[in-house]
Amino acid sequence: MATIRDVAQLSGVSVSTVSRVLNKSGYVNQETEHKVNLAIQTLQYEPSAVARGLASKRSRTIALILSNMMNPFFPELARAVEEVARTFGYTVFFGSSDDQADKEQAYIEIFRQRYVDGIIFSSHTLGMEEALRLNSSHIPYIVLDRAPSDEVCSVVRSNNRAGARLAVQHLLDRGCSKIAHIYGPQGIRTAQERLRGYEDIVKHLPWYSPSLLIPGNFLLDGGITAAEQMMERHPDVDGVFVGNDLMAVGVLKSLLRMGIQVPEQVAICGFDGIQLTEATEPEITTVAQPIYELGALATRLLIQKINGEAVANSLHELDVTLIPRASTRKD
Repeated sequence: MATIRDVAQLSGVSVSTVSRVLNKSGYVNQETEHKVNLAIQTLQYEPSAVARGLASKRSRTIALILSNMMNPFFPELARAVEEVARTFGYTVFFGSSDDQADKEQAYIEIFRQRYVDGIIFSSHTLGMEEALRLNSSHIPYIVLDRAPSDEVCSVVRSNNRAGARLAVQHLLDRGCSKIAHIYGPQGIRTAQERLRGYEDIVKHLPWYSPSLLIPGNFLLDGGITAAEQMMERHPDVDGVFVGNDLMAVGVLKSLLRMGIQVPEQVAICGFDGIQLTEATEPEITTVAQPIYELGALATRLLIQKINGEAVANSLHELDVTLIPRASTRKD
């Protein structure tokens, strides 16, 4: 396989001259450029994408840092980012932070060294300090869903609070008279907004109690444990709004284990719209985020930033949709 040194030797010029021709940077006279291009064709030389990235500090790559690949929401999101990036000629590197700040920091440093052109964060652990540091280093980035502040970066997310209100109102409309909420980590704005949406609807109702709020940590096992706690505290609960679909699957599994019929005794509504909710029995009602559109919009905005287009640090909030299924159908 030919190297850049072979091209330089055949064309009778220096390696740096060949590099200038390849990267279209700096002056090279027309005759010399022709010699270099002829040598490239003769040797069938293909420049390394990494080497060209080191020379130009542009690699036609972007990075996507995800929170937890075990949650089907994130692979669905990653598919959208990868497909849209490819249409613009970009390759995507993936990393999963597993909700660990030090792991996220390690990924950021690795991607810097690889000269990625920009980063999309869909993780819990990006803090204000790191966001400001990225701003000062002029690395383009977009935050999907979970930002330290809407003022310091561009944020793409769903309307979580409105979606939670939609879910709880649906349970009331289905005849539920006492509704619990299993929530995600309150250090995450997504989880905070969904809890607030729940309280918007029920806090003034006579049966409401803070003990109806039960943590589930956005995990399947968290949903299983939370359902057990819910029934111990409030055996008369007949509806539950679950802060994400992965926990909702755990809640359903736990209730069925306890011999509690869904939806006849307890109705369940989740949040996210992942395909897994269609694979359960009964299928789970969910508030669906436009997952593909979220990833696609974040990717387009990032590429605009990479290309030097003005993208304001602002919130881009997409609407959600209630998908009623058998887990709330009490007919």
